[in-house]
Amino acid sequence: MKKTKVSDILKNNGMWIIGCILYSIGVNSFAVPNSIAQSGVTGVAVILNHLFSVPVGTVNLLLNIPLLILMWIFLGKKLVARTLWVTVLLSAALDLIAMFIPVYTGDKILASLFCGLLQGSGLGLIMITGATSGGTDIVARLVHKFFPHITIGRVVMLADAVIIAAGMLVFGSIETGLYAIIVIFVSTKVIDSMIYGTGNGKMLMVVTDKADEVSKAIISSSRRGVSIIPAVGAYTGESKNVLICVARKHEISGIIKIIKSIDDKTFIIVSEANEILGEGFNHAI
Repeated sequence: MKKTKVSDILKNNGMWIIGCILYSIGVNSFAVPNSIAQSGVTGVAVILNHLFSVPVGTVNLLLNIPLLILMWIFLGKKLVARTLWVTVLLSAALDLIAMFIPVYTGDKILASLFCGLLQGSGLGLIMITGATSGGTDIVARLVHKFFPHITIGRVVMLADAVIIAAGMLVFGSIETGLYAIIVIFVSTKVIDSMIYGTGNGKMLMVVTDKADEVSKAIISSSRRGVSIIPAVGAYTGESKNVLICVARKHEISGIIKIIKSIDDKTFIIVSEANEILGEGFNHAI
């Protein structure tokens, strides 16, 4: 148990450090030199850096401290410890990397795309472990606690909109906000791909008279689980079994071949499974 905990701690910290470095490169190489008013507390830090030339990482940490205190009081100590550590790592990375990383001041669309790619990759690594970098996520959790009818996503979206609008005013450019939207879109797509997979999973519903044989073949060849549900055909009145199996996209064709090789008269429905949690897939965060 102790070895497992130590390995988990080392693994998580490794992912957090790499994630913070990637995120920091996106900010320092692309967002700051191109005046891109991105979202979140880091976006506020970028705006203040533009106005007062203060270090982005230091400002990021200072802005998060009162939020973390509120999080400690209202949401509990367990959530704070991990968030505080990741926030410290991110703030340190933002300031350290700014000292030597080269900056890009060319095409701002390219800057936005690569900023989103790097930030999304960094945040994805952090979120996979169940951690958060703080900022507007804390604000959203606090608001949701006191006003449960307001969703976390809605609060984050509103906060980001305010920050982007403030950036457009400070930088004196509407394009700044438009570039920020590109950053948010790209980073969100990257985060979703890392957490949920590069493609959605698929769910197969298989109606067959040879349920036991087909299910055993699927399990032995693909190592995917199968559930058997008794069913009755409304038209024929015959009793049948419905098999349910979820798998990755690239596994589907192979599973269908296995099914058809056993029962070529089977009826198969393949549908999208946008999120799959459990053994062999993702774990709840």
